[in-house]
Amino acid sequence: MQTAPYGTWKSPISSDLIVAETIGLAQPFWWQGDLCWTESRPGEGGRNVLVRQTADGQKTDLTPPPFNVRTRVHEYGGGACWFDDQVICFCHFDDQQIYLIDTAGNISQLTQAPELRFANGLIDRSGNRIIAVVERHETEDQSPDNYLAAIDLSTGECHELTAGHDFYSSPVLSPDGNTLAFITWDHPNMPWDGTTLWELDLNSMALAAVCGGTDEAVMQPQYDNEGRLHFISDRSGWWNLYRRDGGQQTNLLPAESDLGGPHWVFGLRDYWLQDDRIILSYTEHGETKLIELNPDSDTIVALPVTDSQISGLYVKGPLIAWVGASPTSFPCIRTMNTETGNTQTVRSVSSLTFSPADISVPRLITYPTADGDVAHGYYYPPANKEFCGPESEKPPLMIALHGGPTSAASTELRLPRQYWTSRGFAVFDIDYRGSSGYGRAYREKLKLRWGIADVEDCVWGVRHLISEGLADPDRVTIRGGSAGGYTTLAALAFTDTFSAGASHYGIGDLMTLATDTHKFESRYLDSLIGPYPEQEAEYKARSPINHIDKLACPVIFFQGLEDKVVPPNQAEAMVAALANKGIPVAYVPFEGEQHGFRKADNIKRALDLEFWFYSRIFGFEPADKIAPVEIRNLPT
Repeated sequence: MQTAPYGTWKSPISSDLIVAETIGLAQPFWWQGDLCWTESRPGEGGRNVLVRQTADGQKTDLTPPPFNVRTRVHEYGGGACWFDDQVICFCHFDDQQIYLIDTAGNISQLTQAPELRFANGLIDRSGNRIIAVVERHETEDQSPDNYLAAIDLSTGECHELTAGHDFYSSPVLSPDGNTLAFITWDHPNMPWDGTTLWELDLNSMALAAVCGGTDEAVMQPQYDNEGRLHFISDRSGWWNLYRRDGGQQTNLLPAESDLGGPHWVFGLRDYWLQDDRIILSYTEHGETKLIELNPDSDTIVALPVTDSQISGLYVKGPLIAWVGASPTSFPCIRTMNTETGNTQTVRSVSSLTFSPADISVPRLITYPTADGDVAHGYYYPPANKEFCGPESEKPPLMIALHGGPTSAASTELRLPRQYWTSRGFAVFDIDYRGSSGYGRAYREKLKLRWGIADVEDCVWGVRHLISEGLADPDRVTIRGGSAGGYTTLAALAFTDTFSAGASHYGIGDLMTLATDTHKFESRYLDSLIGPYPEQEAEYKARSPINHIDKLACPVIFFQGLEDKVVPPNQAEAMVAALANKGIPVAYVPFEGEQHGFRKADNIKRALDLEFWFYSRIFGFEPADKIAPVEIRNLPT
């Protein structure tokens, strides 16, 4: 093992490997006896593909180019395909229309309504229709209308079924086909603040509220075979599973742990009803567990899985499918036969293998923060089987921030994270106050305190790691995307803790975000900052762009030029302000990218340039050969 300065290590994990070998996996399901799933491929421009695996293990694409299975409802999408025994329906990204795949594999277009976007549908054979969430976009400068609609399976004609709320989600049919349950919420709430569960009688069209409101977040309704309605609610302070039986609503598994996470995208599946049992995954202390629950006999069986991150549950008879991962295993599609106990890995996001010594395994650290409170984070030490740092040197520390901000860090094996640790960086992935997975009370600690509580948790986290001897106090970076990019910029502007930062499609001007973003998040800041324009002074006070005089360290910005969530003008304004002040700054815009980067070349370029940027700022020579970008005001 060689001793070399941190940052200079030759890593086996290159950006070329990351983009060439890594895909995305989601939404496994069985159709016509075969396992299917959605696969996102950076090497194909981020195209989402429906894949089918036959019983003999042969994999085929159900959606060849140019089809891209992705919806833009709420901009974040999800729930872009649904099916029954006869057909798969999917939304094509380019025109946002619904297409059908029949059992012979033929694809045909169903809808012809360019002003409409569709998501989160179901097939109602008794009515020869699809019931789906619809988002109507009349003009670019007008907020869209959201509602539930019925789409004729023969003609593609679309008719409004129920409307009147700002947002709709999760339509499900009762077993007899007479009742439709669904979720709604209204501004200024986000779906993790307060939603309402409804039932619509499809014969009389009478509508009745089941539960929820402005202070209870309900999600993922399902009916069992007996017509009993199940749903997830955080009325106890945690997202637990409830069943309505007659007039009584019962918590089936009371626990101080969360079943599921925030409804950022459609189509989330964290539990599944199958005959007299329920398969569910829940998060406890940052890890997800998979269990089988029989509410009638009050029995719980822990299923033998090695994954600590589980999503996308689907159950068919004794078979379970999910997307699973752990700190030492890539996300993959797995299946289990609960009768035999046999578990198979069907598809992994990466075929790469590495020495365990090259993989940094995180440990959860709960540390003190401001106001006598605590915060949480995952510490990843530098790891490379060929290198170690000098005894006299501590590693540079990267504070990594998830988006949202109502989201959470993940411990799954991710090569972009290992890219840093294998080059000699320590990474601290923070679940600041306001993150999900720790109950409603922790989630609400960010209410009216965005840019304050999260920044405090970053600063206190750095102090804690330095006091433990785990980081170099003179080489501390901070990075984040979207909302994490805002916390990054706020931490750089309002504290002197950090040496450099990277903003990936991050927010510099809160006032611009409040007045120039898409409908889904257009009132998000009401709960994070306060209502606008009533709290305009607070928006100005917490916007990093208004505090350039306090910013004294270098920043690199990465931005998609088609981003509707965080428009490019925010990054461009910050870059101009920093450049005018004489602070080293770099700007990397990407054509054809939206909120987050999907194209392989851009993912690679962003990763390499951020590393190269830090090498220039911290004065080390990377082992990688990286084409540079202009850093304005960089001292020679």
